[in-house]
Amino acid sequence: MRLAATGGVTLAVRTWNLAGEGAPALLVHGLASNARLWDGVASELAGRGHPVAAVDQRGHGRSDKPDRGYDFETLTADLVGVVGGLGWQHRPVVAAGQSWGGNVVVELAARYRPALVTAVLVDGGTIELSSSFADWATAEAALTPPQFAGTPLADFEAMLRRSHPDWPETGIQGALGNVEVCPDGTVRPWLTLPRHLEILRHLWQHHPLQVMGGVEVPVLIVPAGRPEGRASRHESAKREAVSAALASLPTGAVRWVEGDHDLHAQHPALVADLIEAAADGSAFAP
Repeated sequence: MRLAATGGVTLAVRTWNLAGEGAPALLVHGLASNARLWDGVASELAGRGHPVAAVDQRGHGRSDKPDRGYDFETLTADLVGVVGGLGWQHRPVVAAGQSWGGNVVVELAARYRPALVTAVLVDGGTIELSSSFADWATAEAALTPPQFAGTPLADFEAMLRRSHPDWPETGIQGALGNVEVCPDGTVRPWLTLPRHLEILRHLWQHHPLQVMGGVEVPVLIVPAGRPEGRASRHESAKREAVSAALASLPTGAVRWVEGDHDLHAQHPALVADLIEAAADGSAFAP
């Protein structure tokens, strides 16, 4: 379905089991991703009685692609519009976000408290680029994505399958949803490079640890990786960020999952288990 967001923008929203009586789940993808990466998780949750909605954020997937509105305030307002459009504003919603989408969910939890019962951050939510890059120019140079527009669809799909041999088919098909198939059979990303960089700029300016002090709902952090043992510099920085987030949150818990950055695509049943545990509160039990 399509739902009204902010400033005349409409968003594409994939839904499952809207008549379900369980806690509704709002699923938010990461940067340059799309709602379909959540298909496996959504099917699991819907089968357990939860109504589920996965949203293509503005600029992504099948949603509108305006040139503006990629700041966290507007992105959060977009999600509030989706919650209202689904009639969930008076129900206990669990919001789960992956990567950059996790940072968006942190803002949602801080700014929009009436309906949320908990938040789940899937290898995201603690991303603070300014701690890794001294200025935006350095971050931009390091994080500008490689360009693959013009790649034949068959080659792009083959690359996905080689890169993720253990992903279920829902994950592969979800990743294929990151791109638009052109009339000549080649692909290009739904998210344009200027909008990608605009989002990165706002992410570089974002300080989620400061925001977390104002989050009143419980937050479950689900980072990809192992919490102990030898780690790369990147993994060590992630552990520090997770520890700092737990110290900032009034109520928080962490569950490390070994796997890819897109844990929701790779391990849909496990991620669904964790979302359900956050929704019923068992994830935060002593």
